[in-house]
Amino acid sequence: MAKNITALALASLLTLPLIGCVTTFKSQIANPESFTIDSETYQATGKSQRIKSIVLHYTVSDNERSIQLLTKGKVSSHYLIMDNDDDKIYSLVPENQRAWHAGDGSFAGRTILNDTSIGIEIVNIGIQPQYLSALKDDELDYHPYEHYALFDELQIKKVAQLVQDIAKRYDISPKNIIGHSDLAPSRKIDPGAKFPWQRLYKEYGIGAWYDEGDKRYFTKEVEFTTPTILEIKQAFRDYGYQINDSDEWDKASRDVIYAFQLHFRPQQPTGKMDIETYAILKALNKKYAGRDDFY
Repeated sequence: MAKNITALALASLLTLPLIGCVTTFKSQIANPESFTIDSETYQATGKSQRIKSIVLHYTVSDNERSIQLLTKGKVSSHYLIMDNDDDKIYSLVPENQRAWHAGDGSFAGRTILNDTSIGIEIVNIGIQPQYLSALKDDELDYHPYEHYALFDELQIKKVAQLVQDIAKRYDISPKNIIGHSDLAPSRKIDPGAKFPWQRLYKEYGIGAWYDEGDKRYFTKEVEFTTPTILEIKQAFRDYGYQINDSDEWDKASRDVIYAFQLHFRPQQPTGKMDIETYAILKALNKKYAGRDDFY
């Protein structure tokens, strides 16, 4: 009998800690609404800003129609800069949301740029009306500088302030402040030849631009060498442009040349590869090598 009592007592003692543990655990999670998110104790180092680029556009329209298109249609942008004589920059889509401004394209190894970019639309008609049919009439491949419409001075100042602020907040690489034509050269030509990329770089520190000394050096170098088409196309890819690997200057390849010239040699955008264009490309690659964050 004593042996049975001892065994029963021991069994009872062994069950007590288990009952206690279950009771304590239940009391800690009894109310799911009490859970909290701890964002202070641990932090990952493998991260970066989601916004990687700023894409500049023109609207090919006036103020009223631009508002309608960008607020009621299937396209949108984060910001709209109209040509009114006022101090307003219009925010149409919050920066933490996705605007539908970029469409199909690629730059600096990134596709679906709507996901990782801020879009800025500037009211401007683009090609002046008298030149809209010029490509057919004159059998031109691409619009020259004089066909494009000027931007208002106030618009440029607004662009400068806005882009400076966004680039600083998101630590955006100068190379990744681009035009719509840079990411979609076979579809788009905006913001066009008269968008003042060089002025924005020199006066406001916005975007990328080549050093004149490097351009002169590479101009002389190219005169004594004969780069192949594939080597030139690789240089375009090194900078960020998406271009095919065919061994010819087909229409798609010339579209890339034209987009590059609109940005970096806007007064002579021909769509044809020449020594000056290649020297500018080489100078840019020298200056901005390794400046992109692909993660």
